[in-house]
Amino acid sequence: MTDVTAAGLVVRADGRARCGWGGSTPDYLPYHDLEWGRPVHGDDALFERLTLEAFQSGLSWITILRKRPAFRTAFAGFSIPAVAAFSEADATRLMADPGIVRNRMKVDAALHNARVAADLPEGLAALLWSFAPPPRARPATVADVPATTPESVALARELKKRGFKFVGPTTAYALMQATGMVDDHLAGCFVPPSRP
Repeated sequence: MTDVTAAGLVVRADGRARCGWGGSTPDYLPYHDLEWGRPVHGDDALFERLTLEAFQSGLSWITILRKRPAFRTAFAGFSIPAVAAFSEADATRLMADPGIVRNRMKVDAALHNARVAADLPEGLAALLWSFAPPPRARPATVADVPATTPESVALARELKKRGFKFVGPTTAYALMQATGMVDDHLAGCFVPPSRP
């Protein structure tokens, strides 16, 4: 049995209150409980999240989450140097891979973004985290979760200035949420805050 609160929390049979989306399907449970909103550091780890958020554009996150193992295989574990060295033959291979989302613009953007990330003097993690806002109170309801923030607009602007593709303010904010730069778990969610 699953109960939904007015704030948008879902209480499943285990008695834990979760953000509504996190308890909506069993596929989301480990991602919500153990990963989403937890700080991610490391250039390759953040390149993976940036790439997956870009591939998610126009699709549901569950589609990307279910294809994540295939994405990791197809994109060499999201190693920035490895993906930066991908050739046109690799792009053709990716477009033939049924395990991933086969969108040529997104594939080309991922390869291009790896090359840009490889050339960042400060590294991708330092660049992305420089836009993380100070910790704030968790949103009380789903309606209080923004789609963009001034920080995500600034991050998207800087990424585009540096040459990244498929990184608008909404994608940038989804990246910030997923990697713990912001904590958008709802106030009553059982997942403990990861940034004081």
